[in-house]
This record gives sequence, C-alpha cells and structure tokens, in this order.
Amino acid sequence: MKKKKTVVIGFVGTKLDNYRGQSRWDKWRPSVALTQQADIAVARFELLYNGHFDKLVDELAADIGAVSPDTQVVPHAVEIRDAWDFEEVYGALFDFAKRYPFDPDNEDYWIHITTGTHVVQICMFLMTEARFFPGRLVQTSPPRSPGAGATGSYALIDLDLSRYDQIAQRFSREQIEGVAFLKSGIATRNADFNAMIDEIERVAIRSRAPMLLMGPTGAGKSFLARRVYELKRARHQVNGRFVELNCATLHGDGAASTLFGHVKGAFTGAATERPGLLKSAHKGLLFLDEIGELGADEQAMLLKAVEDKRFLPVGSDNEVQSDFQLIAGTNRDLADDVVAGRFREDLYARINLWTYALPSLRDRAEDIEPNLDYLLAQFGEENGQMVRFNREARARFMHFARSPDALWSGNFRDLWASVTRMATLAQSGRITEAIVDDEVVRLLRLWRPYAGRERQEAIALEGFVGPEAASRLDLFDAVQLEAVIRVCRRSKNLSDAGRALYGVSREAKSKPNDADRLKKYLARFDLDWDQVAALAG
Repeated sequence: MKKKKTVVIGFVGTKLDNYRGQSRWDKWRPSVALTQQADIAVARFELLYNGHFDKLVDELAADIGAVSPDTQVVPHAVEIRDAWDFEEVYGALFDFAKRYPFDPDNEDYWIHITTGTHVVQICMFLMTEARFFPGRLVQTSPPRSPGAGATGSYALIDLDLSRYDQIAQRFSREQIEGVAFLKSGIATRNADFNAMIDEIERVAIRSRAPMLLMGPTGAGKSFLARRVYELKRARHQVNGRFVELNCATLHGDGAASTLFGHVKGAFTGAATERPGLLKSAHKGLLFLDEIGELGADEQAMLLKAVEDKRFLPVGSDNEVQSDFQLIAGTNRDLADDVVAGRFREDLYARINLWTYALPSLRDRAEDIEPNLDYLLAQFGEENGQMVRFNREARARFMHFARSPDALWSGNFRDLWASVTRMATLAQSGRITEAIVDDEVVRLLRLWRPYAGRERQEAIALEGFVGPEAASRLDLFDAVQLEAVIRVCRRSKNLSDAGRALYGVSREAKSKPNDADRLKKYLARFDLDWDQVAALAG
C-alpha cells in the first residue's frame, strides 16, 4: 500500500519561532524543530500567519529548507484582526478549512497546536475534533535539559472532547452551520420537520449506517439525500461521488448490470466492461430512490454489498469492493411489503436503523409561503430577473394554496412547477391576479383525477355524531364538518390539524392557538380529538 505523505498545518510562532542570527540554531523553534525530527518526513508545511510577518515567514521557510530539503513550505496569510477573539479566530480557520483541498486518501494531516495564541490553539483543537481539519493534533516540546540540542520532542494527541464540554458548547457553531446547511432550500416553519432535520444532521455527521427516507413523490427525498452528502463532504467524511438512481426505472436483466456492473461478454450486448453504480459510489453516497421496486435477486445482492462492501459484477467470478454509504427512499410502506413477501426482511432490517418520514406539502401548509419565497429567489438567480407577486395576487394564491381544493398531489414538485410558470409569465417581474387566476385553473385541471379520488373518501357523519344528530345538521354545517374531519384524518395530532385548518387566519393573531380553536369547534358537535382520530382510523 502506498504510504501517505505527512502534511503539517500550523501557525507561525511570532515569539517562539522568531530568532535571528547564527545563534538561532541553538534556540528551540517549534515550527523548525518539527521538521528536524529524525523519525518523520514532513512533505509539506502549510504555514499560517497573521499580520505583517512576511519576512519571518520567508526566514522560517529558508531554515526549514536547510534542515529538511524535501519539505515544501506553503505560506498562508490569514486575516484575523484580534487573535484573542474566539469568534473571529474560529471563523477565519473555518473559512480556511472550507477552501483547503484536503486529500485524506493520499495525505496525513498533523495540526500543530504549539504556536499561536491560546485562542488559536483552542480553535485548532476544536476544528480538528469537529473534522473540519481531517487530521490529528501534534504538539512539540523543547529539550528537557541544556545542551540537548534544539530539536526537542513531539507527541500526537488523541482527541477526547468529553472533558471540555463547556468549551465545546461555546463552539457549537459547527452543528448550527450543519443544520443550516441541510435546511438550505428546505424552508420550513413546521416544528416537527425542523426537529427531524436537526436529528438527521446529527446522524449524518456521526454515523455511516444506511438511512431510509419515506414519503410521497415530490416530498424532497432526493434533495435531502444530496444535502446530506454535501454536508458530509464538507466535513471530509466522504470524498467520492453522489450517485442517484430511481429503482423504478430498472427492468429485467439490465437491473443487476446497472447496479453492480458487468464484465465484457457477460451477456449478449455486453461489448465492454461496466463498473456499475455501486462501484461509482465508492467512498461517496448512493441514493436509491423507490428501493421497494428492486427485484428479489437485486435485493439479495444489495444486502451483501451493504454489509460486506463487496459484490460480484454480472458474469464475474471476482468480487469488487466499494465502500459507499446508502440512503434509500420509498413512497411505500416497506413493512407491508415485507409481510407480503415483496421485500426481504433482512434487507429491510439493515436499512431501517435510521428511518424518517417526510411529510407531504399538505401536511406542512405553513411551509407553502416560505417555499414560495425560496422558489421565487431561486428563479431570479437562475434567470437573472427578480420576480415578485403584487399584494393582491400573493394573497389570492396563498388563499387557494392552503384551501381544501389545493391537493398538491405532486407535493413540492407541483409547487415548483406552479411558481416557475407564474414567474415565467410575469411581465416586468410582477405576478398579477390574472396570472394567479390562470394558474389556479391550470392546477385544478391537473388535479382533477386526484380530486375524484378524494371525493370517493366520503365521511359518514352518522358514525361520528350519530344518525339523529346528523339528520338535524344544515347542509352548510354538514359539509364543513366533513371537511374538518377529513383534515383530522390526514393529521398526526390536534395541533397539526389546527394549523392546517386555520393557516390563514392564524397570521392575524399575535398568540394563535389552533389546537384550542379546533377543540372548541369539535365540542359544538359533542366530539373531541380522540373520538375523531379513533373513528377516522
């Protein structure tokens, strides 16, 4: 196996490294001393400095070249106004880490924490613990006795931040940035969905186990999988590709070849070797959407690949290795498929460690408006034109978007398509009421087949309020109560149902209590949430 190069990243010691004249060779200078160690060969020294120390950096580079000719010194000017300010130092190092082209497959990184202010040293420590610097800490020490030379010693440090909780909490910024990174493009005001994203962020950073994303088509499974990959790549936890496949597109003999590859001559038409998507995802992330569509043979092969990181390409007797992380997506209940014998129980158990159910757009009615703004901003960036609703048009669209008539059967894909159409038709960047009215007609026409399906889900009010009470209801009250119960049927709890039902009027209240409003409405018919939930289920 090819030996990795050792690369040191450290700050110039403006005091400890700063000696001049011939006597400097008798002084212990940490940066120079590290390259003088007999048992290590430093291939490159990334020398960070702040302020007007260019001359000192040049002198250090020359001296390192004299004692270690094979060491390349690369200076980096880092702008820090106050080297004792935690936030400023951490931010500067964070920016450096994001720009730096780490290559952990070929290089070992040693983070030198002997030089720099105490704040610099602490921040280097934290950056390494958080894996923004994908390496190990190294500390150098001066000679223990006079006359022992100027080389001193060094030690690699094992990280254990459990003893530094207070400091770690002060630098929880990396987790906050990770969550913000995941939520970029996932504009949400939904408390449950926010909590889900928080947990996915923690799992993504700390675990390489498979993840299962459940939810209807267009709920954002593919987008979230890609964001998880980009978050892990920013933390240097993956350096391979993001590979995505919708398993519903696989058919017949080509399914195994697409996933696992084949050798030349494996079957008719196999004129050349094919690596397959699992191999292409080596050291990266593989997202298999609609995993429930895989055939039985492909399921068995995938299980082995996930567990052993090895598999056989079609027509080959030699196993191939691929160290990938798997995220699976499905719009089906795989547990039901397991019971029905359509999905392997052992594969389901393997991918079911971290399972997240992404809600539909109708279940996140409060998120329509922030996503509307996000999509308009995205359209503006892509087309170089800012587009906005006028006030009346925005109110009209939002009223429809949160009404029972808005099915959003395609979820965020429907919303994206709707915003794209309106923005494209906007004259001078303004979406008018006429454009909104035309778009509403278009959406209703697109959803007509699904609307018919919803109407078939009739609500028998007699089962909720009793035959006698149902017969005394005005048509208006009966229709309204049916609509309310239908929303309750789709909701997880009283609060979710209340937010869906009062999404518009709640904006005018300083302290909205949607659950209480719904509770009082149901009480008019001698109903409560538990009764409705039980009968609807």
